[in-house]
Amino acid sequence: MSDAAQPTAAEVRAAAEAVKTALDRHLAAVERRSGEDDPAVYEAFNQLAAAAEVYDELLYDRYDEVTPFEIPGTEDALPPYTGPEEPNALSVLIRRDYAVAEPQRLLAHAQRIEAAEGEDGPAASGTIHGALGLLFGEFEPDEIASRHKEFGLEEGDSTLWVTASEEPADPGEWLEAPFEQVDPQSVVCRFDVSAVFDDEIDDVDDDDEVEELEDDLDTDLDEDEDLEPLDADRR
Repeated sequence: MSDAAQPTAAEVRAAAEAVKTALDRHLAAVERRSGEDDPAVYEAFNQLAAAAEVYDELLYDRYDEVTPFEIPGTEDALPPYTGPEEPNALSVLIRRDYAVAEPQRLLAHAQRIEAAEGEDGPAASGTIHGALGLLFGEFEPDEIASRHKEFGLEEGDSTLWVTASEEPADPGEWLEAPFEQVDPQSVVCRFDVSAVFDDEIDDVDDDDEVEELEDDLDTDLDEDEDLEPLDADRR
């Protein structure tokens, strides 16, 4: 990082003070907790985690130093489930990220879709924006996910949340703001896919391979030590 982009010492100090304040608030919330799933404790926890993360980043950028704080990952990001014990309705929320890796391939598919529909008027397939509209209008999201390379797309992270509710929503009730009223405490289950997890697995596999090689080497050395030396007549 360049010197111009580095945080100032005062900014780092302010971030440290924010962590101290968040610690006090978290302890106070824990001391006043009204039950196992007290929302005040959950909120104070999130504020403390956010303050610690900011301080950690600024400390590293300014002084090239780290903290012992470990910010919980996605598996710990949701509060405990407090939805209905026997849900009568479910909502499935899916996010899939893609990169447009091969624009020409995407445009070619969009042009074929447009030609097959035979609609008159200005072509929508000549731009990436228009091509994406045609692609997602023609194919189901699951089919695009399974054929993304064919369409010139590259997969990124994805997540799927299954939320529970007492009753199904009325038709058109949430269409204007479909994702604004999601209650994390109504999430029954969650599934995440990310290259970050693959990197972690690769790191573990590499460590395991090194340990296996070391074990094999130790075994070979032990076997060599057990061999009796050959005398002159047997050589």
